Amino acid sequence: MSTEMFGPVTAYTLYIILILLLVLALVFAAKHQLSLVPRNRFVGIMEFFVDFGRNDIGAGVLGKEAQKHVPFLLTLFIFILVSNLVGLIPGAKAATGTMGTTLTLAVISFVYFTWYGVKKQGGLHYLGSFAPKGVVLPLAIFIWLLELISNLMRLLTLSVRLFANMFAGHLLLGVLAILCNLFFVAAIQTLSLSSLPLLLGSALWLVLLAVLYALEAFVACIQAYVFTLLSSVYINIATSEH
Repeated sequence: MSTEMFGPVTAYTLYIILILLLVLALVFAAKHQLSLVPRNRFVGIMEFFVDFGRNDIGAGVLGKEAQKHVPFLLTLFIFILVSNLVGLIPGAKAATGTMGTTLTLAVISFVYFTWYGVKKQGGLHYLGSFAPKGVVLPLAIFIWLLELISNLMRLLTLSVRLFANMFAGHLLLGVLAILCNLFFVAAIQTLSLSSLPLLLGSALWLVLLAVLYALEAFVACIQAYVFTLLSSVYINIATSEH
């Protein structure tokens, strides 16, 4: 599907827009139901995410500087988590299952922690912090180049890890779903005692699929956490004195 004004619009683009709208709806719904004591389970869950982001991802890594970065980190976490979980719905696509999405998220994180690093230390001092002090010039230049490359590689470590885990998991779920369907169809078409092994095989594939679904839901949560935690670590590295 495409439009002349906006160019090509893929299914993943539509899911990104859908996830953004869904996240906004969840946040505004929770905001309008806030109270001193949570009145329902939905508000309690949203407050759990806020506390988790503030304490575990934010303060646990950034200390006193966490508060200013919590909104950004929570936005990353909730968007990635919802994207991952929506992708588990049969027929739906995970927005994070494409390299374009995960690389964009990585670029956003990279620009964010670089900006705060430059803002706190100054441009020249931030770049100079890539090389340790007190090292002879030739070695300092070599270390500086290695640190610069390492810093740029964070774009790949963030994006590839998330993409690979989500893409591989959904691919495996798709393969198992196809196998379940093939076994069931074959068993039903030849419904007799001889088809009993096929029915048992289908049941086994179905059990395996259910277990994998549960595992993939766990991975979806872990990957959202890892991406956000690494972003928090990179913010801490960029804003700390070396």
